[in-house]
Amino acid sequence: MVKAVVLGAAGGIGQPLSLLLKLNEVVTELALYDIVNSPGVAADLSHINTPAKVTGYLPPPKDGSKNAPNDGLKNALTNAHLVVIPAGVPRKPGMTRDDLFKINAGIVRDLATGIAQYSPDAYVLVISNPVNSTVPIIAEVLKKHGVFNPKRVFGVTTLDIVRASTFTSSVSGADPRKVRVPVVGGHSGVTIIPLLSQISPPHSYTQDEIELLTQRIQFGGDEVVKAKDGAGSATLSMAQAGARFASSILNATVKGESGIIEPSYVCLDADSVGGKQVKNAVNELDYFSSNIELGKNGVEKIHPLGNISEYEKNLLEAAIPELKANISKGISFVADGSKF
Repeated sequence: MVKAVVLGAAGGIGQPLSLLLKLNEVVTELALYDIVNSPGVAADLSHINTPAKVTGYLPPPKDGSKNAPNDGLKNALTNAHLVVIPAGVPRKPGMTRDDLFKINAGIVRDLATGIAQYSPDAYVLVISNPVNSTVPIIAEVLKKHGVFNPKRVFGVTTLDIVRASTFTSSVSGADPRKVRVPVVGGHSGVTIIPLLSQISPPHSYTQDEIELLTQRIQFGGDEVVKAKDGAGSATLSMAQAGARFASSILNATVKGESGIIEPSYVCLDADSVGGKQVKNAVNELDYFSSNIELGKNGVEKIHPLGNISEYEKNLLEAAIPELKANISKGISFVADGSKF
């Protein structure tokens, strides 16, 4: 039995993500939680003819009604193998991911408390922005409860990889499904570092093309925010990217498949050898996105950055102080909080 949980299942990312997880053959039970509409989303998905059983949960009514249902978060998380968190508010025109912090940080903290209490051994996939800060928030809450396992907490940066494949292919003419571009660093603006020098299959770009592609990969989310004109951010592409990463986790941890490599923003302590190599290259940051080899226990190996160009070294240099500030912000938020 493999139970997957989506926290924030009724939102713009949550609904299509839940649909894609319902179609995943590894999932036998799908639990959906949100503050509104999750039972309706569950009823809708339950009509799809795949084996996964779908249930939807809500928090208890705030009025303290005697007829309040059991704690929906507890019921959703109990016995979870995989927890995906797209909960929170989306970006709107003019907002940066960091602007979301004040709202989404509290949401993620409270959900992390539920995970610590009801599914401490689950693999946790964090989509809620700003990922550079929300992953440390999750980790710090789990640490407070004594259940943090760095091999099982992942910041989902897959959309950056998906965009890199798409955008570079529009220039090279390659099949985007076959293109792989390592994207390291973090998951916002200048912290997103596409390593175009390591693109596979190999392709040579002019320096002008490299700079334009880098800019577009770093700020591709702005294109969607602007095009939606206040109606949301990247939801469908993010859902696909999140489902892709979830599938890789399930294939590694349930099916036992080996050799699965996906970039992800993780605590570098997850691998004492590879993580230390990356730490040495990024001024001892505790969190960083790099190529991660997945295994039965989650993070099997963190791959070093490899040979990078002078241009990419400059990108890394610009990203490090931003990442340091983002990480500190998440850690400080939990340290200063009182609700646990």
